[in-house]
Amino acid sequence: MQNRPVVLSIAGYDPSSGAGVTADVKTAAAMGCYAVTCITALTLQSTQGVFGLDPVRPELVRDTIFRLAEDLEIAAVRIGMLGSARVAETVAECIQEFALRNVVLDPVLRSSSGSKLIDDEGIEVIRRRLMPLCTVITPNTEEAVALAGMDYQNCSSGDSTDEIRNRQRKLAERLHQLGAKAVVITGGDLSKLSDLLSFYQHGAVEQRVFEDERIESRATHGTGCAFATALACGVAHGKELPAAVREAKDFVRKAIAAAYPVGKAYGPMNHLFGLE
Repeated sequence: MQNRPVVLSIAGYDPSSGAGVTADVKTAAAMGCYAVTCITALTLQSTQGVFGLDPVRPELVRDTIFRLAEDLEIAAVRIGMLGSARVAETVAECIQEFALRNVVLDPVLRSSSGSKLIDDEGIEVIRRRLMPLCTVITPNTEEAVALAGMDYQNCSSGDSTDEIRNRQRKLAERLHQLGAKAVVITGGDLSKLSDLLSFYQHGAVEQRVFEDERIESRATHGTGCAFATALACGVAHGKELPAAVREAKDFVRKAIAAAYPVGKAYGPMNHLFGLE
């Protein structure tokens, strides 16, 4: 049997398994990869929201990444919730020290229920140190605004499609100026689904828009994690960014459509729908 690419998930632990490292393991398996993990924070959460957060010691994060990197050929990395500025700084140092490649940064700043998942100093570390080291970043519109700066107005569900696209393009341009090599601004938090991929090709910035019809569902917990991990898996398999983005979006849509009820609020997708 052919070996599967190894994808490293550097993210938080979600006890409900809708997001974070446990969801990444399921996504990687569904996408034909093998996941290894480095937990950055323990969270107290369920489908009803995030109720607590305890970051892991930076030394443990570094040692975990080191042991995995020396033992395995890591084809791609998905970085999710970091929990603290010190952990974010440690992860940035590890990317450089261990020459990690195909790094997908999902800048998780708040939970979908609104809980803050990293401090302001940590956001600055992501912006200044981590973002320029990554292959592609996958913020939603709110996260893109936070990384770009307060002078960039957020998108809202009442905006027209053209307004959303123009806002996303301006945000992507600003993130490139701050060092991002490629950006996918996801629009799953908007009523009109419109994702923008902005990346360098042949020395110039190219932008592509991906549109889909919204699936009405309560199984939306961890969609950002699943998209970023599926994207990392696509890159690990050697796909070009546009193809990997399209494949990741299709995976998330199918996983939402195949979901079954879990919990009392916003439950997880069915990451392993392919087994059925």
